[in-house]
Amino acid sequence: MPLYFQIAENLRAAVADGRLLPGDRLDNELELCGRLGVSRPTVRQAIQTLVQEGLVVRRRGMGSVVAARPIQRPLALTSLYDDLVTAGRRPSTTVLAIDQLAADEVTAAALGLEPGSSVIRVDRLRSAGGRPLALMHNELDASWVQDLDLEAALSDQGLYGLLRHRGAVFHSAEQVIGARRADPREARLLGVSRTTTLLTMERMAYDHEGRTIERGRHAYLADRYSFRVTLGLH
Repeated sequence: MPLYFQIAENLRAAVADGRLLPGDRLDNELELCGRLGVSRPTVRQAIQTLVQEGLVVRRRGMGSVVAARPIQRPLALTSLYDDLVTAGRRPSTTVLAIDQLAADEVTAAALGLEPGSSVIRVDRLRSAGGRPLALMHNELDASWVQDLDLEAALSDQGLYGLLRHRGAVFHSAEQVIGARRADPREARLLGVSRTTTLLTMERMAYDHEGRTIERGRHAYLADRYSFRVTLGLH
């Protein structure tokens, strides 16, 4: 087994078992050469292997740093909050705005309501492990959250979990996934540049009778997040 591969494998194992955490800096090439008794090209090739795998990134002024583990989300009728908990991540939520307003014709049609019906709009910033991950915008019939301190309720649970506690039964959804550049507000809230790519998701969730429960429009940091799809033949 080549020496560079052995070094890469040892570093890979250190990342996997938590001895090296996201954001930790690797020893520089000269330090690794001295400690391991190998040549600099061998160390450089080992680190480059991890860079190509996405486990390590090179940062100006810092050298080689363990990359944040990307979050993979299955395409299923679940909430991001629940998926993060299941994956062992630490989700947190900052509620940016909660507005109650009369539904215009477009919103009313989407939610299956009469124009002028009371609708709740919620904007949230979702983080994982203390780092911003996604901006989430949701609309729903205000009757679902009547007489509820919504900001407090959403601070420690996902919207789907809250709605299930209120009697919602999710059955199906229509979902569209895309990608685009962050706008200035998104870049500021997510702590990234305006050239950053975001994954977008628009979802309409329905109950077993086909009635709309909620409409969501979300934007995720593409370098920390991906959707996983399982396909089968029919």
